[in-house]
Amino acid sequence: MLFRESLFMRKLRYVLFALFISTSPASADELSSLRVAALHSSHAYEFVSSLTTEVGPRLVGSANDDKAVAWAQTKLKAWGFENVHAEAFDAPKWVRGVETAEVITPTQQRLIITALGGSVGTPADGLTADAIIFSSYDDLLDAKPRSLAGKIAIVTEALIKAEDGAGYGAAGRIRRSGASEAAKRGAVAYLLRSLGSDYRRFPHTGQMHYDDGIAKIPAAALSAPDAEQLDRLAASGKTIRLHITLTPHVDGMITTHSVVGEIPGSTKPDEIVLIGGHLDSWDLGTGAIDDGAGIAITTAAAKLIRDMPVRPKRTIRVVMFGSEESGLIGAKAYAKAHARELSKITFGAEADFGADRPYKFRTKFGTAGEPVTRAMARALQPLGILFDDRPATGDSDVSQLAELGVPVADIEQDGTHYFDLHHTPDDTLDKIDKQVIDKVVAAFAIVSWIAANTDVDLRAVKASGN
Repeated sequence: MLFRESLFMRKLRYVLFALFISTSPASADELSSLRVAALHSSHAYEFVSSLTTEVGPRLVGSANDDKAVAWAQTKLKAWGFENVHAEAFDAPKWVRGVETAEVITPTQQRLIITALGGSVGTPADGLTADAIIFSSYDDLLDAKPRSLAGKIAIVTEALIKAEDGAGYGAAGRIRRSGASEAAKRGAVAYLLRSLGSDYRRFPHTGQMHYDDGIAKIPAAALSAPDAEQLDRLAASGKTIRLHITLTPHVDGMITTHSVVGEIPGSTKPDEIVLIGGHLDSWDLGTGAIDDGAGIAITTAAAKLIRDMPVRPKRTIRVVMFGSEESGLIGAKAYAKAHARELSKITFGAEADFGADRPYKFRTKFGTAGEPVTRAMARALQPLGILFDDRPATGDSDVSQLAELGVPVADIEQDGTHYFDLHHTPDDTLDKIDKQVIDKVVAAFAIVSWIAANTDVDLRAVKASGN
C-alpha cells in the first residue's frame, strides 16, 4: 500500500512538472538553480563594496563620476559580459560649495543644512533675513502674493514613513517645487525639512526644479531635529532671523556616460531583456543604497544567468544609467538614442530602492503576457514575494522605457527605513545585509530568466475570444 501510494505520488508529480514545463517559459529546475545560486552567492555585496570603497560618491561631473564609468566597464568585463561600452550624453555639472546656516535671533545656534541639487547660491558672504515657518506645504501655497517679500520661507512638514515609500512620493513636491512657489510670493531663500524618515542630525539632499520665468532663489534642506527646533522657536511668537551661506553653482555642461554590458542570447540575440539601476549618486555618502545596491543586484543577477549551463534565448542587457539623480537625464538620453530599438526591448526592470527585502511584485504586460506573470509570481513565492495586481511603472530610469511601451516588472522592496538613509552622509556600505541583498538578486535573476526565455510577446493583447 505504501509502495503504491508512493508510485502514485511520483506519477502525479511527474504530470504536474510536465504541465508546468509546457506552460512556463522556464523549467522548475532552472528557476530553482538560479534561486539557490543567488542565495548562496556574494556577488552583489562584493560589487557594491568594491564600488563604494574604490570609487566612493559619484556626483555627476565629478572626478569620481568618470572613475565610476571606467570602474564599471572593468567590472563587467571581468565578470564575463560582452559588448561592454559607455554611452555618452551631456548633463549639467552642479558643484555643491559651502553650506552653513545659523539662527541669530531670538537665540544664536547653528543649523545643519545641505543645498538641494540644482540650487543657486546666496551672495558669497551669505544672506540674512527673517524667517517665516510653515508647518505644511499647503500653508505655503495658501500664502498671498508678496506676503513673503524679503523673507526666508521654511516648510517643516514631516515625511510619513511607509513600507512602500509612498510618503516620499507624496512629499516630493515640497523639494521639487517649493523654491519657485516661495519665490512667487517674494521669498529670498527657501528651506525645507529634509525628505527623510529619520531623526538623526543629517540633512537629505536631492534634486529641485525652478519654474521658468520665476526668480531663482537658494534652496536647502534642514535636518529633522533642526526643523523641529525652528518649529519650537516659531511657537514662542518671537521673530526668527537667520543667516545662511550657500555657494552651489552650475559649472557648465559636461559629457558623462551610462555603462552597458550584455549576455548575448542563444536563439533571439537581437531581442533584449533590460535590467539595471543608476551609477551616479549624491556626494554626501558613498552611494551604497542609492544606487550602488541597485546596480549590484541587477549585475549580479545577470552574472548568475551567464553562469547557467545554457544561455538564455534573448540577450540580457545590464544598463548602469548615468545622471539619474539630476533628473533622469541619462535615462532620457538612452531612450532617445535607442528609439529605433525599442520594439526589440521585450522586458525591463530596475532596482533603485536600496538593499532591503523584496516583498511584492507587479507587472505591466499585454493580456497575452498573463501566463508569464503567473509563472513569475509562482517562482517568486518561495522568496516570500507576493503578487500585486496593480500595474507596474518601471522604477526610475526604466520608467522612461515603460512610457514608450516597453513591458516592465517592479520588484518592490521594504522601504520602511530606506528614507532614513536616502541622500544623506549615512548612505554607506555598513547598511547593507549580505543575506538580504542576495534575496533581491534571486528575484531579479528569476524574472529576467523567465522574460528571456518565454515565447510570449509581452506587449501583445489577446485576440477576442481567445
